[in-house]
Amino acid sequence: MWAVTILGLAVLIAVDFFIGRKPHDVSIKEAGIWTVVWIVLAVLFGLGLLLAGESQASGEFFAGFITEKSLSVDNLFVFVLIMAKFAVPSHLQQRVLLIGVLIALVLRAIFIAAGAAIIASFSWVFYIFGAFLIYTAWKLIQEARKDEEEDEFEENRLLKSIEKKFGVADRYHGTKLFIRANGKRILTPLMVVMLAIGTTDVLFALDSIPAIFGLTQDPYIVFTANAFALMGLRQLYFLIGGLLKKLVHLSYGLSVILGFIGVKLVLHALHESGVHVPEISIPFSLAVICGVLIITTITSLIASRKQEQREAAQAAEASAAGEPEKDKDSIEA
Repeated sequence: MWAVTILGLAVLIAVDFFIGRKPHDVSIKEAGIWTVVWIVLAVLFGLGLLLAGESQASGEFFAGFITEKSLSVDNLFVFVLIMAKFAVPSHLQQRVLLIGVLIALVLRAIFIAAGAAIIASFSWVFYIFGAFLIYTAWKLIQEARKDEEEDEFEENRLLKSIEKKFGVADRYHGTKLFIRANGKRILTPLMVVMLAIGTTDVLFALDSIPAIFGLTQDPYIVFTANAFALMGLRQLYFLIGGLLKKLVHLSYGLSVILGFIGVKLVLHALHESGVHVPEISIPFSLAVICGVLIITTITSLIASRKQEQREAAQAAEASAAGEPEKDKDSIEA
């Protein structure tokens, strides 16, 4: 099953790469079609598990896929910052995301294998995972309540050390990842930004991997849910890139989901320790996750619309009073 699944994903990735092999600006239509394709494939995979008589595995897959997908949408904010930081040309962005996501998938597979081995040997690790998710949920709420937003991506130490060791070209050279300059092989900015997206996902995995292990302890379900969530991320970036700022309550929704799964993990750990406590079922978990995401999306859109109306009213008042909407410095910039 593992071999067939990995082979099937490899074929899908190859088809995706073949279709988008020529650098180009991704249209909304193209991004929408491929987003639907990956979601449909994920749904068919989950239904396939159900038809095979694995109803519990099917429920765990859908809960894990929806959770990972929602966390991935939040990660798109960082991808936008990375693209802006490295001034990636629009026609190269789809190539950057494809390779970056593949790097992320490989790194997550390593994380999943390590997590599965730890869980199999030490059941008490569920306490740590649960406590970490509850802490992460609290941190998300704290960050969401801040008025200031991070507007710049900071390179991690690994990335800086790679740049220092190999050197980086001063401009993009099409789809080339390496070039020769003064007889030395150096990186292109395209290679650097791919590594930035791939390695940054390691930080994202620190909360997403424990979260999905809170829904299922089957490494196969954990891997496939992550794979389907990540592989549709590239198209989702182009489809909802302009809508990300409208999801103003997404962090609150994700904090509720992570906190809920954290509590679920702690209850599971207590149950494994012989304490008689109620365990949260997968159907109930799926209902909570979907419900939180729906409510978060609706409230975000309502809040965004009200904010736009306030800004429009303020602009109209300023215009009526004869006040310029932009000062001299902003116009010159």
